Amino acid sequence: MSAINLFIGDSVTDCGRDIEPPYGDGYVREIARSGVLKGEVINVGTSGHRLIDLENRWQVDVLDHKPTLVSIAIGINDTWRRYDDNDITTAEDFRERYERLLSLTRASCNPQFVVCEPFLLPVHDEMNSWREDLDPKIAIVHEMAEKFDAIMVPFDQHFTALSKIFSMGKIADDGIHPSVFGHSEMARLWLATVGLA
Repeated sequence: MSAINLFIGDSVTDCGRDIEPPYGDGYVREIARSGVLKGEVINVGTSGHRLIDLENRWQVDVLDHKPTLVSIAIGINDTWRRYDDNDITTAEDFRERYERLLSLTRASCNPQFVVCEPFLLPVHDEMNSWREDLDPKIAIVHEMAEKFDAIMVPFDQHFTALSKIFSMGKIADDGIHPSVFGHSEMARLWLATVGLA
């Protein structure tokens, strides 16, 4: 059976996959084009989504594909909606949903999990306060990696370190959506962390 590598997340993963099918124009395309990931690559990222949205579409967008690898990059919208819409996703809710999805997927098809840190670059001063909400969610991603023997891709750590070398705007103009350079760095880090580069 051919390997099926599935990427799910929000706009950072989506990257216009409906406009530029099948991968969009972001890090998933860079990973697919690298040619080092064996088998099929499927991108089911959807702009604006939070973990609750992923859960609502998990059966069709993940389990029905019977993936051999599932890469999950989610969390920034769970934080962002607290600050722009007063719609809070608690750390407890985030943990419970994440664990439920990974448990369900393990029982269904037992793929290799790759869990990715959500990231934020504080291009505006008020975004510094978002860390109070985001950092516990990043910690939960690390918990999930340990609990489910997942590969953990440290996007937030990497971008924070890069921002000491390059301007934040070069990496992600709004602090959330990566530039071409930012996406190339994501792809490079993902492949290196998964052991393919």
